[in-house]
Amino acid sequence: MTFSDIFKSSFLENVTAVSVLDMALALVLSFGLGVFIFLVYKKTCQGVVYSSSFGVTLIALTMITTLVILAVTSNVVLSLGMVGALSIVRFRTAIKEPLDIAFLFWAIAAGIVLAAGMISLAVIGSVIIGVILLVFVNRKSHADPYILVLACDGQDSERQAGELLQSATKLCRVKSKTVRPGQIEVNYDVRLKNGDTGFLNALGALRGVHSAALVSYNGEYMG
Repeated sequence: MTFSDIFKSSFLENVTAVSVLDMALALVLSFGLGVFIFLVYKKTCQGVVYSSSFGVTLIALTMITTLVILAVTSNVVLSLGMVGALSIVRFRTAIKEPLDIAFLFWAIAAGIVLAAGMISLAVIGSVIIGVILLVFVNRKSHADPYILVLACDGQDSERQAGELLQSATKLCRVKSKTVRPGQIEVNYDVRLKNGDTGFLNALGALRGVHSAALVSYNGEYMG
């Protein structure tokens, strides 16, 4: 009994079901699309800290998905077994940014479409998605939000600080106010004029103002 006789159940035939040229072409194209997705992610990253490992994961995920779909399309029995094997896999990594989910699905979808032989759809679709993300994610239709924490000793100093803020900022509104004996703490939501923070020095110089701290924040807000 030869080696081929042992695997007579069409195993060796399935190995050659996908030609080496097709495999190489699919993997090279998936690598190219993965790099393109990675570059778009790098340009549109909205997180506080840029994760280079997540970007590399997008490239690997595109290629791995292509590899899996190539195997699935060449053998129906293998596809059923692979579905069962993948169903037991559990991923515990938390997705911190909602936009990262879109990039994960984009990488998976590109790998699936590419391995299915629809190269033009994978390439043109990825280019269109990338352009849309670059336009809308990097588009800023509002001024950066800031929180100003003001500590003063009385109502007069609070009023003077409020008047200064109204004239020196684009937008100023009270978010919260805490009153203690001999001290008032007010949190303002402010928008700067051309990024100018010089008014903060004027606030600190006002009589009765103990401290003024300006903090930038990221998040969902209205206004």
